[in-house]
Amino acid sequence: MADLRSDTVTRPTAAMREAMATAEVGDDVFGDDPTVNALEAHVAALFGHEAALFAPSGTMANQIALQLLVPPGEELLAGADAHVVTYELGAAAALGGISTRTWPSVGAALDAEAIAAMIRPAGYPSLPTRAVAVEQTHNLGGGGIVPLATLHRLREVAVTAGVALHCDGARIWHAHVAEGVPLFTYGQLFDTLSVCLSKGLGAPVGSLVVGSAERIARARGIRKRMGGGMRQAGILAAAGRYALDHHVERLADDHARARRLAEALEPFGVVEPAAVRTNVVLLDLAKAPLDAPTLVARAAEHGVHIVAMLPRTARMITHLDVDDDGIDRAAEVLSDLLRAV
Repeated sequence: MADLRSDTVTRPTAAMREAMATAEVGDDVFGDDPTVNALEAHVAALFGHEAALFAPSGTMANQIALQLLVPPGEELLAGADAHVVTYELGAAAALGGISTRTWPSVGAALDAEAIAAMIRPAGYPSLPTRAVAVEQTHNLGGGGIVPLATLHRLREVAVTAGVALHCDGARIWHAHVAEGVPLFTYGQLFDTLSVCLSKGLGAPVGSLVVGSAERIARARGIRKRMGGGMRQAGILAAAGRYALDHHVERLADDHARARRLAEALEPFGVVEPAAVRTNVVLLDLAKAPLDAPTLVARAAEHGVHIVAMLPRTARMITHLDVDDDGIDRAAEVLSDLLRAV
């Protein structure tokens, strides 16, 4: 079986399980779990911020950050295909009372000037824009990377307009490895970040909110209100710290395998290998007689698991639990299916 549905399907390695089993723990709601505290301090330092907060999921981490930046009844700007808009079940509105306005779906190819033109100042009759959210890397943008120059320009836009800048950095580690941009450099461009340990890095659970000490102090209350206060969470934090210490640089292997898979499927006109920058491969089936749900179902019959993101778009994500043999198997099965139609 080759499970390419997501990099969230990974299972802890033996060494990661050992780190979890031997973790020193306390009660994190009281703030005395030493392993959680050490992880939070480490991640904050990686991104050059004062503090960080461990959360059970990326969605919770994003939503905590958005509530820190946007008061109820005020506005967030984001891409129409952003995770915080598309895959978090309306949480910004339902939990934070946040109004969201979007720019057209462009993946990682952001137009900073177009975003600047969308920002509404405070004062009647406008609903004021309080924050802009970007995604690095971009999921529905095929794992695309927002260029550093674009992020610098967005930072200038945000400062000039007096709005905050949030990064949904679930796969920011992949951008770091692919582009060679230091995590610290990315961190300094954003007021808040969410970073995920349970996707490409292979930890079983967990994300962190990164920001100023004042914001993270407030974030603890928001996390508790959302049901995210955990007790002996050091067992989970130990997995995250192991992942940071051992699984970041190996992301280059996932990127290479994703490119190899794309190259194998290029003859069928469903993917451009040059567009595959990280570990996400999107198959554009717009001109194929096989739609995404059908391709997904038929591939699963042969032990290759992918997902339908849209009716004519299928997604594959490489990760540490799929080796070269798994990639070869996926390429063979998908090629046969695409060739047959």
